[in-house]
Amino acid sequence: MAGLYIHIPFCRKACTYCDFHFSTSMGMRGKVLAAMCVEQRMRSGEAAGAPWGSVYFGGGTPSLLTTKELDAFLGAARSGPGIATDAEITIEANPDDITPQVLDDWKSIGITRVSLGTQSFRDDRLRWMGRAHDRAQALASIAHIAQAGFASWTIDLIYGLPGMTADEWDEQLRIALDHAPPHLSAYCLTIEDRTALGHQLRKGTLPAPDDAEQAAQFDRLNEATAAVGMVAYEISNFGRKGHFAVHNTNYWKGVPYIGIGPSAHSFDGVKRRWNVANNVRYADAIAKDERFWEEEILTHDQRVNERLMTGLRTIWGVDLRTLGDDVLVRERSTIARYRDQGDLVVAEDRLVLTPQGRRFADRIASDLFLVK
Repeated sequence: MAGLYIHIPFCRKACTYCDFHFSTSMGMRGKVLAAMCVEQRMRSGEAAGAPWGSVYFGGGTPSLLTTKELDAFLGAARSGPGIATDAEITIEANPDDITPQVLDDWKSIGITRVSLGTQSFRDDRLRWMGRAHDRAQALASIAHIAQAGFASWTIDLIYGLPGMTADEWDEQLRIALDHAPPHLSAYCLTIEDRTALGHQLRKGTLPAPDDAEQAAQFDRLNEATAAVGMVAYEISNFGRKGHFAVHNTNYWKGVPYIGIGPSAHSFDGVKRRWNVANNVRYADAIAKDERFWEEEILTHDQRVNERLMTGLRTIWGVDLRTLGDDVLVRERSTIARYRDQGDLVVAEDRLVLTPQGRRFADRIASDLFLVK
């Protein structure tokens, strides 16, 4: 079953590291949300009659929306093509938006999973990132979510920050894991050009992240999560059994999904589509019944390369039967080299990275890309 992604393009503040599409101006909020509901109704037929297997409110900051606004999207999803009875319905949330009443309201409309954008438990780091919450709000929100009775929930953290020591990262992991979350997402800081951090890096006012320190923190992350029984099922995602993120896992496995809202992407297995990343242009185009997206038909090699890039990030690896013989034949020497180095295994028709190889997943995947 396909997944439904709903991109909420609004935030209270601009985080220094974020290059996703969003606006801190709420002047277009009503118009954009109305346009998104129109797009969702227009595209309901793309699910091929099957109910949605997952729904994901991402952003931006979906937790800025009222329960009524969120329920409007879920109502449209239920009216056509429907939401599977066991579907995972996730909302990304900021700690400063969390109260027991809000959580109860979300549960009442069918949300089953909360993804909490904690990022850090240090006030100085949160200020540096431009986050709207503080340590106390982060801790309080985790306690509220843990008691709310959702089917699952997760904490997000960021590591590899400039100047982050091993002791600081250990502290962050200890605080998070002491709350016994069923899932943890931890992302290594990547400084993108269009962000405030990218500007600081170009000006020379911010040191570049240290690759060796980031690698050491990645290793510590894997050790700490394994010690509490979490499975590293994807490079940045760790879950207890029964709590792997359904929607995101389907991305990595190449399951089709439809994205609604400005900048949202969609994929049907062959064609990739992306909406204009501009709130005004998006809403105006829908109001005028004009085109608001671009698309491309992926070639065979592009589809193979995407499967390598996403699949090798997971413990399941890539099913070679879905790639044909191209990779095994055209990249035989590269596979042999990484296998001899202990980075890669080929077993039961699957190409899987070893724990050692997962440290270099992007490099290995790109080395295996089919290039004419």
